[in-house]
Amino acid sequence: MANQEFFLGIDCGTQGTKAIILDALSGEVLGLGAAPHTMISGANGRREQDASQWLEAFAIATRRALLAADVDGQAIVGIGVSGQQHGLVLLDEQGQVLRPAKLWCDTETSAENDRLLKHLGDEKGSLERLGVVIAPGYTVSKLLWTKEQHPTVFARIARILLPHDYLNFWLTGRSCSEYGDASGTGYFNVRTRQWDLQLLRDIDPSGRLQAAVPELIDAHAAVGTILPAIAEQLGINPKALVSSGGGDNMMGAIGTGNIQPGAITMSLGSSGTVYAYADQPTVSPDASVATFCSSSGGWLPLICTMNLTNATGVIRELFDLDIECFNALVAQAPIGAEGVCVLPFLNGERVPALPHATGSVLGLTMTNLTRANLCRAVVEGTTFGLRYGLDLLRQNGLQSRSICLIGGGSKSPQWRQIVADIMNTPVICTEQSEAAALGAAIQAAWCKSWANGHEDSLADLCERCVQLDLASETLPIAENVVASQQAYERYQQHVANL
Repeated sequence: MANQEFFLGIDCGTQGTKAIILDALSGEVLGLGAAPHTMISGANGRREQDASQWLEAFAIATRRALLAADVDGQAIVGIGVSGQQHGLVLLDEQGQVLRPAKLWCDTETSAENDRLLKHLGDEKGSLERLGVVIAPGYTVSKLLWTKEQHPTVFARIARILLPHDYLNFWLTGRSCSEYGDASGTGYFNVRTRQWDLQLLRDIDPSGRLQAAVPELIDAHAAVGTILPAIAEQLGINPKALVSSGGGDNMMGAIGTGNIQPGAITMSLGSSGTVYAYADQPTVSPDASVATFCSSSGGWLPLICTMNLTNATGVIRELFDLDIECFNALVAQAPIGAEGVCVLPFLNGERVPALPHATGSVLGLTMTNLTRANLCRAVVEGTTFGLRYGLDLLRQNGLQSRSICLIGGGSKSPQWRQIVADIMNTPVICTEQSEAAALGAAIQAAWCKSWANGHEDSLADLCERCVQLDLASETLPIAENVVASQQAYERYQQHVANL
C-alpha cells in the first residue's frame, strides 16, 4: 500500500464534522469518521459556534476515518475542506479567533441586513451590483452587527474568514478564499468574481475590513502544503496539499458529479438546497435564486430553505420517535395528511422569503389531528418549500431529467417518494450520502492533478468517484403526483395568507 495515494475530504457542518478517505484511483471511499458540534443559541435568533470545536472535531473525525479505512496517515497526499456557508470567523493579528462564529442560520442580524439592502438600492440594486440579493444569514450583515454591538472586537479585526477558509488557514497558515464560498458573503460580485471593497468601505471607512478580506484563488488552485505541526497532530503526511475547498453546497455539487448543465442536486439536510451547474452567470430576476459561483470553475444557481431535517427533528423529539417509527408514521398518513398543513418556518424562512415568520400547523379538525398526519405534514411542508424553489430555478431556464438527492433525509424511502411525487421528477441517491465530504476529497485530487500537470480532469475524477445508488431510484406515481399537486396548492394558499 506504500505507493498508493489517498485523499482526505472534510465537511464541517452545523451539527458536526465528517471525514472521508478516498482512493481517487479506484474511486472507492475507504473509510468514514464523524464528530459532533454544539450550538450557542439565543431567543433573539442567535446561532453561533465556538470555532475551536471545529478543530477538535476535525482531528477526531480524521482519526476515526483513517482507522475505519485502515490507512496509514502518511499515504494522505491531499486534503479538501467543505464548510457551512456564510459563517463569520474573525481573527486578530496573531491569528487568534476573536469571538464565536456567527452561522448561516443566525437571524440576529436581520435588522442590519435590511439596512444594508436599503443602502444597496433594495433587491434590484443588490442584484445589479453583486448578482445576488443579500439575505439574513449572509456574512455582510454580521460585519455591520459586530461593528455596532462589539466595537472593541471590531477594532482588533485583522482577518475575515468563512468557516472553510478558517480551517484552511489553520491547516496551512495562509488566508485565502475561493469564488464559490465567497459568493455567499454579500461583499462579492459573482459576475466579475471580485470582492466589492467599496461596500466594505461603506461599512467601515477606516479601511480595516477591506484590509482583512482574504486573497481570492481559483477552485483548482491549492492553498498550500499542510503545516508540519498540524500534520503531526492529525497523523498525516506533512507533504499533503490542501485544496481551495469551498462551501458545502459547492462541494456537494462536485460530490454528486453536478459539474455540467442538466443535473439537479437536492440536499435534505438541516437546511434544504436545490442547485444546478451553469457555465454562465445568468442572474435570475427573482431574489430567492442565488447565482453563486461553483467550486469547479462555473456557476451554481441555488435556492436554500432554512428549515428541513431540523423541522422534522423537532416533531420527532416531540413524539419521542426514532427515525424508523417516524418514517412508518409518515407512510401511514395519506398524501396531503388529511388536510393538516405544517408551515415549518421555525428558523424564519429564506424561500419563500419570510425572514420573520414562525412555524404553524393549519387545517386541524377533531378527526385529522393524529401523530401520523403531523409527521407526514412536516415532511410535506419542508418539501413544498423545495418545490417552490425548483419552480423558480426552472423559470430561470433550468432543465432537469432527474434529481440527485443527498443529505440525511435522502436515506428515507418514504421521503424519496414524497420528493419524486411533489417534483414530478425521478429521484436517485448517490452511493456516498456524505456528498460534500466526497466532493472535497475529489477536489483535493483535482488540485493535486493540476499541480502535477493535469493527469486527470475534474470530469474524469467525478466519473470514477461518484456512483449512483440504483436501488434508491424512485419514480413519481401518476395518482400521487395529482394528489401532491393539490396539497402543494393548499400550502401555497396558506403561505399567501401569511
